[in-house]
Amino acid sequence: MSESRRAERAGMLAVALTAILWGTSGTAAAMAPELSAVTVGAIAMCGGGLLQAAVNARAIRAAWMAPGAERAGRMTPSLIGQWPVALFGGICVLIYPLCFFGSMRVGGVALGTVVSLASAPLVSAVIERIADGRRLTTRWTVACLLGIVGSGALALSRSESSHGDALSGNHSAAVGVGLGLLAGVTYAGLSWAMRRLMNRSVPRGAAAGTVMGLGGVFLLPIVAIGIPAVITHPGTLGVLAYLVLVPQFLGYVLFSRGLGRIDSSTATTITLIEPAVATALAVGVLAEPITAIGWVGIAVLAAALLVLLAPRLPPSAGSASTSVEAESSTGRSTHEAVPRSRRGA
Repeated sequence: MSESRRAERAGMLAVALTAILWGTSGTAAAMAPELSAVTVGAIAMCGGGLLQAAVNARAIRAAWMAPGAERAGRMTPSLIGQWPVALFGGICVLIYPLCFFGSMRVGGVALGTVVSLASAPLVSAVIERIADGRRLTTRWTVACLLGIVGSGALALSRSESSHGDALSGNHSAAVGVGLGLLAGVTYAGLSWAMRRLMNRSVPRGAAAGTVMGLGGVFLLPIVAIGIPAVITHPGTLGVLAYLVLVPQFLGYVLFSRGLGRIDSSTATTITLIEPAVATALAVGVLAEPITAIGWVGIAVLAAALLVLLAPRLPPSAGSASTSVEAESSTGRSTHEAVPRSRRGA
């Protein structure tokens, strides 16, 4: 196996572990029903984002005004020279948790999780095609389709087995789908922004810390509004601490490491295993039932991950040069990741 393929698979495994951590969010949030979805989402992402910025503060300072590195005969800008990308990512971080947790609260955990995550790979692919000119591979297309089918099966299973699910109300379902779609768009956006900065020679830690930190700052006013509810219900502090430290902080550390080796559309496809983790926890912890079609959905999601991780067939002599040309034109090469000494957390 080539060095680039090993690095790519390491990135995929990091994102898969991220999805496992993120999959615990719904079950954890269910332990704090006293708090609104907006409060839970804002505090979790704000805390995780600010921690990312604090841990990577030195890398951010170094990259902010640093001279650009020469690539392809031209100088790449410093982090401050790429502020539109960073700002776009920060705005996505602001919007994503409010829509994601809101979608689960309004439309049900099954609907919210599936719509949010199943739409993200498609949006990522569109963004990369328009902004980066990247072509879609057959491997990614098959994995994405399997992931969406598996997620849909899980959603059907959860809705059939949850008698009190909000899907019984058409208005709630419509609102949940709308919020879920917006969550998918912004999740894809923040993923692309971090990957774009890394592709432009910004160290991994600086890219993640800047995007997540900006989002955390933007969320502070919403957090301030929700603080009285937390004070009124101090028993929710443990849940919030877990959401901040594990899914949002540690999860995004692993996610940024994965993005240093794979493109954002592949990363968002891998995180389609999150609904499977969420379902397994709902069954084991919250004692929610799951039907046979749900287990089929989990199996299909596992197949999607195996498709992405499967070894590639060695290219023929004629196709090798084409592959190299396509890779160089899209900026997808795993060797574009920042040197290890500058990557940060």
